[in-house]
Amino acid sequence: MMNIDDEGNTMYRIREFIDHQRDGRAVRGDDGWYTTSNGLKRPRKTTKGWKLLAEMKGGETEWLDLSVAKEAFPIEAAEYAVANKLVSEPAFAWWVPYTLRKRDRVLKAVKRRAVKRQKPEKFGIEVPGPGPKGVAHAYELDAQNGTSHWNDALIKEVKTILPALKILEEDEDVPVGYQLIELMTVFDVKMDLTRKARICARGDQTDPPMSVTHASVVTRESIRLAFVIAALNGLNVLSADVSGAYLNAKCAEKVYCILGKEFGEYAGKKAILVKAVYGLKSSGFAWRSLCADVLKEQLEFQPCRGDMDVWRCPCQRKDGLKYYEYILVYTDDVIAISENPKAIMDKLNNFFVLKPDLIKEPTTYLGATISKHKLDGDDYFTWAIGSEAYLQESLRVVKKRIAPMQLTLKKKVYSTLPTGYKPELDSTPFVHDDTAIFYMQLIGILRWLVELGRIDVAAEVSMLLSYNAIPREGHFHAALHIFAYLQKHPDRVLVMDCGYADHLRPLKKADYSQFYEFTKDELPSDMPTPLGKAVEFTMFVDASHAANVVTRQSRTGVLIFVNKAPIIWYLKKQNSVETSSFGSEFAALKTGVKLLEGLRFKLRMMGVPIQGYCHTCVDNMSVVKNSSVPESQLKKKSNAVAYHYVRSRCAIDILQIQWIISAENLADVLTKIQPGTVRDRLLWNTSCGKQSEMEDLLL
Repeated sequence: MMNIDDEGNTMYRIREFIDHQRDGRAVRGDDGWYTTSNGLKRPRKTTKGWKLLAEMKGGETEWLDLSVAKEAFPIEAAEYAVANKLVSEPAFAWWVPYTLRKRDRVLKAVKRRAVKRQKPEKFGIEVPGPGPKGVAHAYELDAQNGTSHWNDALIKEVKTILPALKILEEDEDVPVGYQLIELMTVFDVKMDLTRKARICARGDQTDPPMSVTHASVVTRESIRLAFVIAALNGLNVLSADVSGAYLNAKCAEKVYCILGKEFGEYAGKKAILVKAVYGLKSSGFAWRSLCADVLKEQLEFQPCRGDMDVWRCPCQRKDGLKYYEYILVYTDDVIAISENPKAIMDKLNNFFVLKPDLIKEPTTYLGATISKHKLDGDDYFTWAIGSEAYLQESLRVVKKRIAPMQLTLKKKVYSTLPTGYKPELDSTPFVHDDTAIFYMQLIGILRWLVELGRIDVAAEVSMLLSYNAIPREGHFHAALHIFAYLQKHPDRVLVMDCGYADHLRPLKKADYSQFYEFTKDELPSDMPTPLGKAVEFTMFVDASHAANVVTRQSRTGVLIFVNKAPIIWYLKKQNSVETSSFGSEFAALKTGVKLLEGLRFKLRMMGVPIQGYCHTCVDNMSVVKNSSVPESQLKKKSNAVAYHYVRSRCAIDILQIQWIISAENLADVLTKIQPGTVRDRLLWNTSCGKQSEMEDLLL
């Protein structure tokens, strides 16, 4: 069974090796060693003459040369050799023991860390564990600290969940068919350091439901688009929080529980769950279904097929401009975009209880810091998305954790990683278990910062992420180096600038009619009528050829702007090993075009007009010529998928490709480790409230 990856390469999905064979070229056992000029005995490193029969996931079989099997499926091949007593054969003896030792070392380290228990804490505050013991621990912590933080959180949560329970009297029996489950209290510390308790049902104790249980949420890409659309059309934005969101929906499962001591006078009583309590398998779907019914039937909004948690409704501004109002839903967090979003919130408040103090212009949303600015020379307001609040709290925690290690974050840091450092060449000792767990936590924090918009460290975080399973000391200190860099530059934000890049150079469209006449830009049949002002695209694509000096895999980097706002940033190590920069650049360009098509579809389904083609900037002239000159010839069949896919999209005017010098390619920050000055010049050349270099680069 085969899969095709994002770059058009064929990948096999193997189940196991089931047979082997060898021919006359195979080295015999008595000839498996040779003597060096120094008199040392060494094994012959060869796989000649051997083949393994692979059974694929789909049931088909294929003979693979041992050299291919060893590289593509080293663990499976090594385990087959052991099971069939082939380890003593020269073709296996030199690599099988090493492969299995490395496998065992990694698995042992990961398992050891999985069972190693640490005192749970968040933002430097000890957090009680889940369950009844956690409730007792919460009361103990309050007593030790002379506070009532956890007790107050429990009282607040009990008050919230009581309406979701039908408490039975002493002489009242549980209805037939109801299943007993436990309630579990989960504790957390919020960004502002307030304590939070959430009483959940043990959904793992219920039978699997027969119905759908998936509940989607709005994507962050859609949130960024929404801020751009709001500013572009002069609309206002309000956010709100639904109080006890899941508890608005009915419970779809027949379950009851026995209340714990946190319920005070009701402790020990039986209670039937009548509302969709958090933790049940069906609760998320029940809440989303109820919310969708209200938005569709009562507020007359329609879901966007590009993102089913973005809801639209046609409207008209006071000045006559027709546009779409939007509601974005992320579980219980709601954003309304309209000329009068307060009216939308008032309607929602008739069906759900919105926390009154949180109905306001967003200042934070899903961990990001939201701000509003008026850029120099502009007569409109622009939204910005940052991560300063999350970063400052993260830095505080990191400094506290490394202090006992006699470590501090460096003061003078000029780049994201130490000069000349390559993670794949690091040969320092492996860290011990506690440090390895801490390293994984550091990488988790950094990944979230990248998600919130710190594009400037995305490439380095991606590189270090590869060593999560078994990091070395050098990797750990490199992660701390990134935090030191972030500490020096804490307040950088992404400006969702809706302005047009007025100086984009128009490109001459080539005539592809004789080459891709079958390709059409098919519009979705259910696409709504476009309303409001149109948007335009700019895309930067780059590939760092053979960037990994060990595996020689290249890295793909894609940065897509809607107007002047960065909406998509994508970086990934390529699956194939390309022999030329042309091949790696074309593979990266294919990935970029697929991302662009997905973004175009989403905007169309949101009812946003799209203006012209996407200006796509690459720094490889061969790629530009091969995608801009219809009569160019494909030289390598290995690049055929990417080559024809990109050219067919150019033929229907989805994008046009132009060349820029490497020093001005913004996607370089996603593929290469660069000095801080170069990175600042590309992305952060001005303070918050100023535009990126993007417009100047395309003059």
